[in-house]
Amino acid sequence: MRLRFHLCVCFALLALLAACRSRGPRFDARQPGGAPVKLDEGAFATVESTNQVQPAWLKPPGDLFRLGPGDTIEIEMLGETGSRTPALVGPDGKIYYGLLPGLFVWGLTLSETKDLLEKELGKQMRVKPEVAVTLRSVESKRVWLLGSVQRPGVYPLNTPVTLLEAISTAGGTIQAPGQLGIPDLKRSFLLRQGRMVSVDLQRLLGQGDLTQNVYLQPDDFVYLRSSLARNIYVLGAVAGPSVIPYSDRLSLLGALAACGGTLPYAHNSQVAIIRGSLVDPKIATVDYAAIRKGKAADVELQEGDIVYVSYVIYRKLAMLADSAVQTFVYAIGYNYGSEVGGGTAFIPPGVPAPVTTPVVTPPVAAPAR
Repeated sequence: MRLRFHLCVCFALLALLAACRSRGPRFDARQPGGAPVKLDEGAFATVESTNQVQPAWLKPPGDLFRLGPGDTIEIEMLGETGSRTPALVGPDGKIYYGLLPGLFVWGLTLSETKDLLEKELGKQMRVKPEVAVTLRSVESKRVWLLGSVQRPGVYPLNTPVTLLEAISTAGGTIQAPGQLGIPDLKRSFLLRQGRMVSVDLQRLLGQGDLTQNVYLQPDDFVYLRSSLARNIYVLGAVAGPSVIPYSDRLSLLGALAACGGTLPYAHNSQVAIIRGSLVDPKIATVDYAAIRKGKAADVELQEGDIVYVSYVIYRKLAMLADSAVQTFVYAIGYNYGSEVGGGTAFIPPGVPAPVTTPVVTPPVAAPAR
């Protein structure tokens, strides 16, 4: 009996050791049963933008044009033939005319500049002169019209101009598939003072809704995204923020792996996926840490998705979505603005240069002047 008992114990111990040595099947998100899953509509929440269109933006600005560095005016002494002389507003805000010392005109209207010239010239002449001042070119105030328009570039803003008028000045949108493709209006945007303005370009250009036809302000950045750009945008706390060409089998694991993974201080448990229109974005959060450890299924991505790895924990989805969208428009503004201007000095004001610049290499025409 004892011998039989000892033999049973030995066999039980051997079986237990064998089980301990076996690692069992490892989780593979790409194997049957662990394939990337699709996120249904219920996984996304719609959030409202915090920077809505203001009624005042639909009215022409009441302020008169004020001179700034780079602007050129033409000065003419009335009654004197051949007296027309151009004058450039220098970086110091001054113009130089005749024997006059530098006159500071930065911030003055044309009428105020005229009065200043007549006053200073009157000190050197017996008869009070009459001067005509005409604006010839504008460099101090400009708007950026980039992406899927006929003539992308930087345009002067010397008179009140609506968004539709500015797009028309740039030759209009590209209506047939070509170099840049038909605009993807849901993912196009207007950037103002470092914030995306919630102008619904789909309603404006697609439906003729003039409630979205705002007047542009100096340094506004308008970007019309090409519908041919089938990309995924991976931004935030990742090793290499990038634009990744979309493929049907691209998943969250694959996209983040292509960017070198997340940074050590990233919050991997709250990775945001932004989908749909930038004006009314839909957001879903996934636990990337659990996916990477094999405790949750990988998720499929769709063309145009913005994957955003946050640096901090957000308690409100609206704040997380806003941070993701702002990071996206910063990246687009930085890359396109730098490329069109020929260097980082031409980045639109309000757009900070990211630590690691996402790679965006679309063909962009020379700036229009």
